[in-house]
Amino acid sequence: MTSIESMSDADFRGARARAFFLRVLAALSGHSRDLMAFEEVRESLHLGGPVYRGVRAVRVDQIVGSVDRYRDFDRRFLPTQSRTIERWTRINRAWYRDISLPPVLLYKVGEVYFVIDGNHRVSVARSRGQEYIDAEVRECAARVPVTADLRPEDLERLHDRVEFLERTRLDEVRPGAVVETTILGGYERLVEHIAVHRYFMGVERGAPVSEAEAVGHWYDRLLLPVSEVVRQSGILDEFPDRTATDVYLWVMDHLHFLRSRPGMESARPEEAAQDFIEGLYDGTLDDVD
Repeated sequence: MTSIESMSDADFRGARARAFFLRVLAALSGHSRDLMAFEEVRESLHLGGPVYRGVRAVRVDQIVGSVDRYRDFDRRFLPTQSRTIERWTRINRAWYRDISLPPVLLYKVGEVYFVIDGNHRVSVARSRGQEYIDAEVRECAARVPVTADLRPEDLERLHDRVEFLERTRLDEVRPGAVVETTILGGYERLVEHIAVHRYFMGVERGAPVSEAEAVGHWYDRLLLPVSEVVRQSGILDEFPDRTATDVYLWVMDHLHFLRSRPGMESARPEEAAQDFIEGLYDGTLDDVD
């Protein structure tokens, strides 16, 4: 066995050992080290496309998943099995010999990538500390932001957000609008709020109101004013894992309470937001869940 072959075999054993060590740490911490499965992401986020984007240099640490090899590697693309040692070490020997390899083939979703072809090339590149890899890229459209910290446990929440946008088309009615809730059933409650808002708009006008108009009016007259009060108050510093939309849902519950009090029947959402936030700060309201 040549020295390059010996070093390549040792590199593989080292990569396998690191994968095992990191899996033990993941089990102790409860944080997933699994590589993302592209099909699960595609189904959860209702991806569009793909559209061919050409060959480009891609950051290796932005490659977070695979089409069909997601069980063979972990989140850092370290090998989790030994059956493909021959292919891995062959590619690793090419690195030692400075042999150029063809670009890998990737799907792009938001800020992250999934390997269609070239899993072992990505694995070797990452184990060698390579920062970029040449890739032929096909981009899939997503209605929600997809970032490099994406984890399998995030998919259910993102799926609910995608379905909310598909039902309301808020991202088309108000491009750039950010509506994100972490509350269980929160998106369903938002859909109900819009439906109720549309009903009362129709009653006030004495004429039917289109869904698109109701969505835009709800965003402008309810969600946006409450979110502005939340932003100015800095209350989210006290709840770093919550969002302005979470606070909106709490505020709307509080608004019903305020309007049940004498003299407060016409309380506006902004007033309810201010009263709610002040109550949290001075302790007159219980902590929210």
